Amino acid sequence: MTQEPAPQGMRAEVAASWERSAAAGVDVGQAEAPVTLDVPDLRGQREAHPLARVFPLLDDVLGREVRDCGAVMALADAEGTLLWVCGTTDRLRHAERIGFVEGSNWDERLAGTNAPGLALATGRDAFITRDEHFRSSVRTWSCAATPIHDPGTSQVLGVLDVTGGDEIVVPQTMAMVRAAARLAEAELARHLPPPPVADRPTGLRLLLELLGHNEALVTVDDGRGKLTRLRLSRRHSEIVALLASSPGGLTGDELAVMLYEEDGGTSTLRAELNRLRGLLGEELLASRPYRLTAPVTGDWLAVEAQLAAGDLRSAMKGYGGPVLPRSTAPGVVRLREALAASLRQALLRSRAPELMSAWTRSGWGRDDYDMWLAQAAVVPASSPMRALVDGQIARLDRELA
Repeated sequence: MTQEPAPQGMRAEVAASWERSAAAGVDVGQAEAPVTLDVPDLRGQREAHPLARVFPLLDDVLGREVRDCGAVMALADAEGTLLWVCGTTDRLRHAERIGFVEGSNWDERLAGTNAPGLALATGRDAFITRDEHFRSSVRTWSCAATPIHDPGTSQVLGVLDVTGGDEIVVPQTMAMVRAAARLAEAELARHLPPPPVADRPTGLRLLLELLGHNEALVTVDDGRGKLTRLRLSRRHSEIVALLASSPGGLTGDELAVMLYEEDGGTSTLRAELNRLRGLLGEELLASRPYRLTAPVTGDWLAVEAQLAAGDLRSAMKGYGGPVLPRSTAPGVVRLREALAASLRQALLRSRAPELMSAWTRSGWGRDDYDMWLAQAAVVPASSPMRALVDGQIARLDRELA
């Protein structure tokens, strides 16, 4: 496998993408991105894809500008496959030399660091300039990309990209791509059918975000389109996490044992619960036993479900960090450690270097000696990752000695 040094002064998000690319086995000397859809399958995929509705709009509002500046516009699906690529004949011919063609896949794990792949990996805008590309064949190009979301579900439908030369390395390019993507989402929303009146939800729902957050983020959905977003205090975050993990409810004594490291006064707990009820609303927090009365979805619950289903890749993508990482409440500590242990064991069994690499790149996994050893067992000696893995094992050997 060909190896080349990373450019000096690399941005953190680009360095992380290089590491993911190397861990997935992408060769920096690989000339072209792989074609994963042949013409007949590509045609059917395009006709069936939701983005087919907005491609003519995007080609009109963005494609013209792109052609005028000698660049290429591409629209990919959520797996990174380019469904549409448009530009002048000359620029399309140049793009073919790196495999930037309809049907090719630009997921980081297949094509190395690039803007469409980075946008799909992070869910955010991505701008990659010449030498920031992982593969050397792409380093005469620069690209800007942003995800396009389903307005009904908020799931990523695909990614819009502009790829060209130095002329696109200006802030206006990203602004133009982002504006076109938002226009496409607005057009998709315009075609959403309203739900039948009888089927419209009327009940409250709670969405809790605990992973990697020291204070819980709570979204209250009234079922009629109104969302209220709250950031709770540390103690209220712990209470909500414990109640959400105990759908049957908890007595005051049970909650106190899970909440306080030492014996906590029942009056203190009652006061905290009263304040929390005032924040969430009387109808959302019941007593005798204490419980949340609305259906709850949560980021940590999603990771648990994905692990149970054997979908480790999705679980890793959704794992934004430990549950309430600074909490010392005994019940929260057990919840946090149980989820981390389940995810870690699944990673160790996976023998998937790119997934294990995501763990050891994180703040919570960088000193995980067993995970580094597991990577060493599956990363080939010729991989660009090998020097990093061996170096981290040597560092931990010194520190642990």
